[in-house]
Amino acid sequence: MVKTYGSHTALSNIDLQVPQGSIFGLLGPNGAGKTTLIRIINQIIEADSGSIYFNGQALRQDHIQHIGYLPEERGLYKKMKVGEQLLYFAQIKGLRTADAKSKVQYWLDRLNVAQWKNKRIEDLSKGMAQKIQFIATVIHSPELLILDEPFSGFDPMNAEIIKNEILALREAGTTVILSTHRMESVELLCGYIAMINKSHKVIDGSVQEIRRNAKTNLFAVKLQKNSGMPFPQWEDLKEDQEHVSFTISLNGTAPNVMLRELMQYGEVIGFEEVIPSIGDIFIQKAKENDHA
Repeated sequence: MVKTYGSHTALSNIDLQVPQGSIFGLLGPNGAGKTTLIRIINQIIEADSGSIYFNGQALRQDHIQHIGYLPEERGLYKKMKVGEQLLYFAQIKGLRTADAKSKVQYWLDRLNVAQWKNKRIEDLSKGMAQKIQFIATVIHSPELLILDEPFSGFDPMNAEIIKNEILALREAGTTVILSTHRMESVELLCGYIAMINKSHKVIDGSVQEIRRNAKTNLFAVKLQKNSGMPFPQWEDLKEDQEHVSFTISLNGTAPNVMLRELMQYGEVIGFEEVIPSIGDIFIQKAKENDHA
């Protein structure tokens, strides 16, 4: 997939495969090209070259009926009442009036906002309006759900509600593309991720595989002290009266061999491999790409 704007390249040979029924994290710094890719999938703009396939078929205009898109810049009509607005969105996504009314009531009840049905959007709090926007995005039971910063504007309690709804939709078979800067959300929700930086893909794969490949052979160790035994100059050494903790690189030494060596300094009560978080990997890859 390639997209340029004059002399600026927004996407350069982006090739992604989103597993069906997964939550796929789309990561990258601001200006990396994520929003451009999302707009191409939603047929808001066209790519200069490349193809998108939806359920094995080349993307067509009518596929938009099976896609739900929550943009970062929310798009509710502030003067319309909540119920009327949701009914309108459901109908333009192809639901018949009776089905649309049923879906509106179902989601208002599910997210506990039915009491706001006859209120105008402009009379709602930001968090409440975000809930209504979420309902408008999923009301037609999309096969593909694209969420751009879905937790923006939510307090922790409502963010947890939306997180659980995303997981429930995934369990029901919906494929979710999640674009967010909240790395904790990626760790909790996503089975697969891709990172785009400066229009290029720099990471692509399962979260488990990416974290495993980023291992640095470091282990976090905690020891119960033995009296009188001096300690080597371990990295990040921290001591209190009873314990010492530090990180150590195995440098090719087998973990069991290292454990036996450590036991001469005290009882080993913690020995855990340090695996970088997705946030750490995100920052490292962005730095590498910036200097490439």
